[in-house]
Amino acid sequence: MSLGVAILCGITYWLAEANLPFVGLWTLQRPLVCGFLTGCFLGHPVEGAVIGATINLVYLGFISAGGSMPADMALAGILGTAYAITGGLDADTALAIAVPLGLLGTIVWYLRMTFDSVFVHMGDKWVVEGKFNNLYLSNVILPQAFSAVICVIPCTLAAYFGANYIQSFIDMCAGKPLQIFQIIGGLMPALGIAITLQYIFKGEARIFLFLGFMIATVSGMTLIEQGIIGLIMAIVYIQLTGSKPALAAAGGAPAGEYDPDYDPDED
Repeated sequence: MSLGVAILCGITYWLAEANLPFVGLWTLQRPLVCGFLTGCFLGHPVEGAVIGATINLVYLGFISAGGSMPADMALAGILGTAYAITGGLDADTALAIAVPLGLLGTIVWYLRMTFDSVFVHMGDKWVVEGKFNNLYLSNVILPQAFSAVICVIPCTLAAYFGANYIQSFIDMCAGKPLQIFQIIGGLMPALGIAITLQYIFKGEARIFLFLGFMIATVSGMTLIEQGIIGLIMAIVYIQLTGSKPALAAAGGAPAGEYDPDYDPDED
């Protein structure tokens, strides 16, 4: 991998963590997107998208609550895809390597969250002093500059030097160790799907899980058609369930309908 490509990977990682308008946590951070862009940098966009999508399966149930970061999806997608393409790895083996990298990436996130508190106090001081024009500096410029330093440099170094040594690592793990990595990588997407099912398989949502499974396996419809049906069912479900609180707030059933809570003795 050339130094220029490694720098592009580092910049992509920074943008994925920067949370700027239209880029960041809700777009570039996803391994599918990071993998595709990394593949474009290396001249293999389709392979990058496939590897990124495989890594993305692990993080289907990803939740970042209260600023916590259980894993760094962006770093896993970028470096996992870069190592896979430069080392000639398949998607499953790349996945087994990418997940530990995602855990290491949390160090960058918590370093950023910890140090950004300095800029918050700086902004509080300027508010007290009435220097409101300086808030853009403490809220945007300085935090993003610090984020660029701690994201671009480590990711660039890891992509540049790691890609050069990945082939020796593969040669060292040839045989049984590499097969173990492939098996582990093949099991990890099931873990991501299982975590997602934990959130779906609850309460009234269970019936929709079985219904969606039956529609997907029996109907023979495309994903777009299934998505449209799912959207329509979601809208109808929200309309039906949303009418219950309104009905309760109105004091009972509409005129002409039976109200099970009605007591004639109260009249």
